[in-house]
Amino acid sequence: MSTPLDRFTYDDETPRRFLAATLFWGVVGMVVGLLAALQLAHPWFNLGVEWLSFGRIRPVHTNAVIFAFAGNAFFTGCYYSIQRLLKARLFSDGLSAFHFWGWQAIIVGAAVTFPLGITQSREYAELEWPLDIAVAVVWVAFAVNVFGTIARRRERHIYVAIWFYIASIITVALLHIFNNLAVPAGLWRSYSIYAGVQDAFMQWWYGHNAVAFFLTTPFLGLMYYFLPKAAERPVFSYRLSILHFWTLVFIYIWAGPHHLHYTALPEWASTLGMLFSVMLWMPSWGGMINGLLTLRGAWHKVAQDPVLKFFVVAITFYGMSTFEGPLLSIKKVNALSHYTDWTIAHVHGGALGWVGFMTYGMAYWLMPRLFQTKVWSPRLVELHFWGGTIGILLYIVAIYAAGLTQGLMWLAVDAGGRLLYPDFVETVTRLAPMYWVRVVGGSLYVAGAIACLVNLVMTWRGRPASYEAPEHEAPPLAADYVDPPPPPSRLREQGAQVLGLAYSIEAFARASWHRRWERLPVTFTVMTTLAVVVASLLEIVPTFLVRTNVPTIASVKPYTPLELVGRSIYISEGCYTCHSQMVRPILAETLRYGEYSKAGEFIYDHPFQWGSRRIGPDLHRVGGKYPHLWHVEHMRDPQGFVQGSIMPSYAHMYEKSVDFSQAAADVRAMTTLGIDYADVPDPAEHARGQAGRIAAEIERQGGPGGLADKQIVALIAYLQRLGTDLKATTGTARPAATAQDGRAAGQAGGPAGAPVGAAEGGGR
Repeated sequence: MSTPLDRFTYDDETPRRFLAATLFWGVVGMVVGLLAALQLAHPWFNLGVEWLSFGRIRPVHTNAVIFAFAGNAFFTGCYYSIQRLLKARLFSDGLSAFHFWGWQAIIVGAAVTFPLGITQSREYAELEWPLDIAVAVVWVAFAVNVFGTIARRRERHIYVAIWFYIASIITVALLHIFNNLAVPAGLWRSYSIYAGVQDAFMQWWYGHNAVAFFLTTPFLGLMYYFLPKAAERPVFSYRLSILHFWTLVFIYIWAGPHHLHYTALPEWASTLGMLFSVMLWMPSWGGMINGLLTLRGAWHKVAQDPVLKFFVVAITFYGMSTFEGPLLSIKKVNALSHYTDWTIAHVHGGALGWVGFMTYGMAYWLMPRLFQTKVWSPRLVELHFWGGTIGILLYIVAIYAAGLTQGLMWLAVDAGGRLLYPDFVETVTRLAPMYWVRVVGGSLYVAGAIACLVNLVMTWRGRPASYEAPEHEAPPLAADYVDPPPPPSRLREQGAQVLGLAYSIEAFARASWHRRWERLPVTFTVMTTLAVVVASLLEIVPTFLVRTNVPTIASVKPYTPLELVGRSIYISEGCYTCHSQMVRPILAETLRYGEYSKAGEFIYDHPFQWGSRRIGPDLHRVGGKYPHLWHVEHMRDPQGFVQGSIMPSYAHMYEKSVDFSQAAADVRAMTTLGIDYADVPDPAEHARGQAGRIAAEIERQGGPGGLADKQIVALIAYLQRLGTDLKATTGTARPAATAQDGRAAGQAGGPAGAPVGAAEGGGR
């Protein structure tokens, strides 16, 4: 008796929506990135608008490209492919719609809040807590939709692309939840529950693995589906795909601490991150080889098909990026590259080449299938490919040169042990031509993104009056299914009874064990989760539970209420995007900035502010180095104060008043985190008093009056506090602070011989 067939249709409306959103947000994110590139080439492009300054728009650019462009691309490809691979319609049309509109609403929320200065200041995790909760809710809806579709599948075994989708969904959920645990201090303000070293560790466990499980594993899943489809060839090696998946998922999660070499993070953690990062090269290149060799016998098609051209360049950039990443994790290389534009070039090679070209190749392959008509302009597709490729090369070559220039100039010391380039601004002016080349390369890439969006719109306009929705047939899964017996073993056929171990190895290599897992998606998901969780805990538990990893320093005290308010202003202006607060134990850095940073100095930093690049100088030892008036003049007119600076003006801080009542909310949040403020009964009044004393000192130094309730005074309170808890052991001692101010008000003069307007103050 034959099994009755199920009849069903696919939901292509959801992939159509996500594809349109992908290309739209791609243009938005890249245009904002182009504006940011222009601002680094010349400060005029800040346009004198508070909410368009570099520090405000950089997170708009990164989040739009990562979560709006790449995120929507992942959802497009996942929802299209998973239905075909499982022979089942998506689990819930309602969840699909909720996922689409919810995700777009979150993106709009980010686009509004970041320019307004609402941010957590944690890279790729800048969203404040209400939007973080929204992300979690929408992601759960996505997960339920995917796993519900798997549960109702009509294909017994889940294909390799779905393995990568599962790993991405599970791991991103874990990363997002644990990295964003925070104590609210208002509707749009919060304090991370982690502090200093532990916060830095948690952030880069998240940050590196956001790259891994949001920008790598999802797109590997798309590669394993769309590349064979476009090439009309099967994946080169099933066994290599198994090796690629499991080694990648297990090893990637360890690598985050390599972002923190030579910092106050315990050395064992960064060394472990380096070792696993180097090992990561092997599975990554296994995936690249599997992708490129899938095109065996189809290279003649690559010359004719622009979709395959996009895929080939994408996979090539994946290979380049996954070779360079382990290289940059090596400590000696990292000492040169960290905080420089070399890292920016590396990231953009992966983002523009791997993620971008994989997305555009998929988009052009999907357009005729989703809109049931021909692509409007094949010629425009070809122009997009060549313009985008040239744009990437111009971009990364210029920024590689900029990064090497920065690193070499920062580290240069003469035979007498003196810095060859003591003024930070010297590196800034040297990079200007390279930044203009980046603008040209970025413009070409943006032009390609616009061309793709135009092609989509025109193809959509040429769609039929109504889409066809063909019915498909497939038998339901049999409840009494039994795995077929494995193929006969060559060793067993030869009667090799004494070779039991060899037989076991051969059986393992045939991967029949994995075929069983592929028909058991719950088991597969549990094993994937275990691989991620076990690897994570082996790093996280020692970092958080071994107290000697973060030794305390008796002289380090909590921030005063006004300093907390000033720190929030510093964060909201995006100062962390240009300035680090971590002096590394490297000769050139201690010569330039002072005593290297200690783990115990950051125990009250919720969140940490170590930064990841230096467009301007490090600020960890800037407290007390200059009088208050220096900061007043520098923040108002950076270019007039430091020739060659590309720092935007913060003139609005002289007009905007401080909300002293916010100090009470900040202190409550810090108290919740276990910090003792028992000696501050009225935080608002305490903050107002300290602000008045700083404003009076500014007037005594010849500055303007009437600043006691302005944001600039709160910011100065925070800046003058930085690095002053730890008494310098070398060089000139820091000037003594006033007792009443809680170490905030610097003295009228900086240290003897301080290079006013140069080394520490004005690069940005």
